[in-house]
Amino acid sequence: MTASGPSAYLQVAEQIRGRIAAGEYPPGSQLPSLAELQAQYGYSHGVGQSAYRLLEQEGVVRAKQGRGYFVRAQEPRRVLVRRGTDTAAGLAAQGVEVGRRSQSTTEAAAPPIAERLGIEPGDPVMHTSYVHLVDEEPAYLVESWEPMAITGQDLVVLPEAGPHAGIGVVARMALLGITTGDPVERLTARVLTRAEAQALALLPGAPALAIRRTHYDRATGRPVETADLVLPGERWTAEYGERPTAD
Repeated sequence: MTASGPSAYLQVAEQIRGRIAAGEYPPGSQLPSLAELQAQYGYSHGVGQSAYRLLEQEGVVRAKQGRGYFVRAQEPRRVLVRRGTDTAAGLAAQGVEVGRRSQSTTEAAAPPIAERLGIEPGDPVMHTSYVHLVDEEPAYLVESWEPMAITGQDLVVLPEAGPHAGIGVVARMALLGITTGDPVERLTARVLTRAEAQALALLPGAPALAIRRTHYDRATGRPVETADLVLPGERWTAEYGERPTAD
């Protein structure tokens, strides 16, 4: 088949969908690369990308960064429990493989972020975006902001680089002589945006837990970090408090 015209990606998506339904590509198997699709159907890479993007939105295909496209397994995935506020530590305790991708940039604080951090709009902040992985798949997202007035003159300024990379907000602030304790969190329910769904390989409009987190300096009360966490509802449940143990 040679696909052309504005509906080309729909034709290709239908072909791939049919081959998956026929069992040619079982759940978890890798699908043809864009170059292989071009050789099979005779169209540009852009058409192949659009076809795969449509199948991703339908929940049929999953893209894995740097590896290609795979048939999404339809069996339900393990539900993860978020206990307390240290999500990463809680995941490790549940026996899953964890990892993350991150990117940090310096930017001017937008008014909502400035209000949360108790600084002026336009003041410099370090903004770090995270995609946290569980068993090599995206599990939740974090957007974090820290005032450069606090971290900017120290090696802790980059959360995921340098000698203190990856040790977490509480430990990094402790290196500056700041004791934070537990953050304040506000949890709400909403649906995933299109950008969030794409990052999590889910469908837009899927339910999510949205958590606004802020760490404070216990000595002064000033905010030292604020973050937005997004946890897809199909994978997560939240549990707070601790069961007492008998003496």
